[in-house]
Amino acid sequence: MSAMEIAIENMIQEIQKPVDQELSGSQRKAELQAIKQTAIDAKELIVEREKLQLLIRQLHDSGEIKEERDYSGGFAEQFSK
Repeated sequence: MSAMEIAIENMIQEIQKPVDQELSGSQRKAELQAIKQTAIDAKELIVEREKLQLLIRQLHDSGEIKEERDYSGGFAEQFSK
């Protein structure tokens, strides 16, 4: 969890850096694309961290990790008439 937070903070710092004004053309475009990709990666990491936090919270609340349950009929129930 702490490693994820450090990685997110590093990505945010990287995004906040200004684009070099001396770059032009394809170099500038590549730099902007790299910043965009870093932002997308940071967003994905934030979402995964939130999922992990929710999982940990559920574990603390219930004492166990609950799996989704399928209450639909089993094999025998589907074919019984």
